Amino acid sequence: MPIRPDASAAAPVVVTRPLQQATAFAAQVEALGRRVEIFPLLAIEPVEDAAELRAVLDRLEAFALAVFVSPNAIDAALRLRPQWPRQVAIGIVGEGSRAALRAHGIDERSATIFCPQHTGKMDSEELLKALPLAQLRGRRALIVRGQAGRDFLSEALRQQGVEVEFVTAYRRLMPTLDADRRARLLALADGGADWVITSSEALRNLLELARLAGGEDRVVKLQRQRIFVSHHRIAQTAQSLGFCSVTLTGSGDERLLAALQSSP
Repeated sequence: MPIRPDASAAAPVVVTRPLQQATAFAAQVEALGRRVEIFPLLAIEPVEDAAELRAVLDRLEAFALAVFVSPNAIDAALRLRPQWPRQVAIGIVGEGSRAALRAHGIDERSATIFCPQHTGKMDSEELLKALPLAQLRGRRALIVRGQAGRDFLSEALRQQGVEVEFVTAYRRLMPTLDADRRARLLALADGGADWVITSSEALRNLLELARLAGGEDRVVKLQRQRIFVSHHRIAQTAQSLGFCSVTLTGSGDERLLAALQSSP
């Protein structure tokens, strides 16, 4: 039998997703024999006043399409509107969002779901290609998102004659740097780690937290560590921020896990 390398000697894998999505993925990484640290780089909080979100969801049937920008958008909306109207199609941009829909009892049997067909590039540009634009022309689309986001999809839909409305479902915040998190971050920076990064915003937060915790010296140490990213746009951000070792895995947990498993 082939001898497997000692996983205990490998660098820890740092799962940086918001806490709501980190635990399940961390368990899958541990199943590979890797040591895991959960260190969220984004905190997901409810909107301060959910009245607007409730009001939009109460008239959901007025839309032909609802696009969820992330699993967090799905969770926030479906907590308030668990029964999804069949006539309202759903747009998603990643496998994490498909899993979030399934967790709420929604799949292709109960809803029309559009998603990118190019599994190596799960983003708004690919979602646009998958949408039935001729059928949507002259109708209304809802984009459910955090407090801000890329505007590509809304502009593209409007150019196709679709009326677009936004609603904020949650807030994304940089986690506070308390004494425990500061100590953990310094230990990871000094000891070395493999970082799983699934958003450009999280990557920027990592460097800002490192700067606050230990100054430019810790920033440089992190820039030399290995990061695994799920999208080409995050890889571009990582390179622009000075990271030296960036592995682009493609969308989906399976690809992230395969990259971690094959890394020395």
